[in-house]
Amino acid sequence: MLPSQKTIGIIGGGQLGKMLMEAGKPWNLKYHILDTADAPASALASKHIVGGLMDADKILELASECDVITYEIEHIHLGVLKELEAKGKIIIPSPKILEIIQDKGLQKLFFKQHNIPTTDFELAENQSEWTDKLQKLKGDKVAAKLRKGGYDGKGVELIVKKDILEDYNKIPFSESVVLEEFVENAIELSVIVARNSKGEICTFPTVEMEFDPKANLVEFLFSPANIDSKIEEKAKNIAKECILKMQGIGVFAVEMFLDKNNEIFVNEIAPRPHNSGHHTIEACYTSQYEQLNRILIDLPLGNTDLICPSAMLNLLGAEDVNGAYEITGLDTILSLKGVYIHLYNKSITKPKRKMGHITVLGESIEEVKQKAAKIKAVQGMKQL
Repeated sequence: MLPSQKTIGIIGGGQLGKMLMEAGKPWNLKYHILDTADAPASALASKHIVGGLMDADKILELASECDVITYEIEHIHLGVLKELEAKGKIIIPSPKILEIIQDKGLQKLFFKQHNIPTTDFELAENQSEWTDKLQKLKGDKVAAKLRKGGYDGKGVELIVKKDILEDYNKIPFSESVVLEEFVENAIELSVIVARNSKGEICTFPTVEMEFDPKANLVEFLFSPANIDSKIEEKAKNIAKECILKMQGIGVFAVEMFLDKNNEIFVNEIAPRPHNSGHHTIEACYTSQYEQLNRILIDLPLGNTDLICPSAMLNLLGAEDVNGAYEITGLDTILSLKGVYIHLYNKSITKPKRKMGHITVLGESIEEVKQKAAKIKAVQGMKQL
């Protein structure tokens, strides 16, 4: 019920935490965060515990002051979260799910064990295993992913099998990896799923994503995706199946590939609000952030219908700009109807760093794409 007397603790204080707090401010929700001193979300937090996300003592301090804990990044101290949950602390999503998701190898094994459609894969513990493992996979290309520690396109390499088999020195990683068959000409989809402690589950409309090929980051997305209703239903059902089989509570992004035969393969799951759901702030009746707040304080799930077609563009750090910066082109961008800018309160930029995003609304997906193209043409960044 509202007003809620619960204090929400967030491990991490980046843009996802910031937007979660922005969504909760109309309800006067109270948040404590744990992150470094320059965390973007610090200005909105009731309390900011300064520390690292792998610092068990700092996580214990946060937990002692909060009724419920969530996190906005996967690379956090798992052991202390498992101990806290065993003692009765509410942590959403559960550390049991985080343990699977932190390790891309365990994720793929989970999909396989639970008959969730995913691409064929092999696990290589070290470089000496690559040759044997690569030869077991079909196709000319393979996606190589570090099992642990990768994020925002880091720790992922698209490789040509022949290159590696001919030259051992071209193996990009020395650590444990997942080697996955590459889906040629795939459409990349994402479904945001929400499930609460009462077992209510719902999905947001499927999103179609376009990636920056160099940074392997979402550059542009639009909703509704350009897929027919049967594929949409199939994608949503697979996404819900993933979360139900994980017994997940929280907000999750299920990323998928759609191949030329209309087969869907689950790529990865994020146990938190996601870049592919930023547009929901303006484009849906309930945003992914409000939905997570509802789950954290035991309110019913909100309506996830799309109000109108939408797109989202990431504002990424320019290749030639490091340090203090200024975003350019805003006069033109803000003159467009149905355009919303979100800046992440990051004082310093570097190449391909996520600095903000722009949501575009329109009466049709064609109108949305036209406006997005205009924005992309004029938006820039310069050094201060």
